[in-house]
Amino acid sequence: MTHTSSRRNTRTGLVLAGVAVGMVGLAFASVPLYDLFRQATGFGGTAQVMAKAPQSTVARTMVIRFNTDVDPKLSWSFQPNQRQVSLQVGETGQVTYTTRNLEETPVTGTATFNVTPIKAGKYFNKVQCFCFDAQRLDAGQKAEMAVRFFVDPAIMDDRNLDEVKTITLSFTFFRDRGEGRDEDERDGGDSAANTRQDNRQSAAAQSGAPTID
Repeated sequence: MTHTSSRRNTRTGLVLAGVAVGMVGLAFASVPLYDLFRQATGFGGTAQVMAKAPQSTVARTMVIRFNTDVDPKLSWSFQPNQRQVSLQVGETGQVTYTTRNLEETPVTGTATFNVTPIKAGKYFNKVQCFCFDAQRLDAGQKAEMAVRFFVDPAIMDDRNLDEVKTITLSFTFFRDRGEGRDEDERDGGDSAANTRQDNRQSAAAQSGAPTID
């Protein structure tokens, strides 16, 4: 192999390695970037987040319905205290949810959300919501969780939503992913400790020496 061919192969290898690293980085970044895109545009029925509500309302009534689900891996009950409310466009509403941890140990849950019809997502705004942070409940604990929201008056300028009179806000609670990793790490640590203990006992048995726990 000539010196020129060797340099060419080295450059090719470096380029391929860079592409591989870039693809791994994009894989890890794709989920949070997609979430940011949905939150910024309302794509997929994702409700918007606003610092404060508008100062005026519009003479158009919207019925807001509330739907709740819980992932099977999370033993919580989760229900809205009102099934629906009626409010004017631009008016701030608040609804509370009763949540209870049915497990015998503390559990942390995270709620995801969306609205239907999907095209209304960019006009449905949350000012305050329990879904902004992970929620930790002790064993058997019951908690009241609130969400404050409004429908943006800008919906009046969107002729594609003239027929929309009802919006459904849906939440789904999942077991927090970080908590699952913590449990795996604890299980892994216990397993490693048990393995070390077994190894000590085996070595002691072979040598005839007493074991020390």
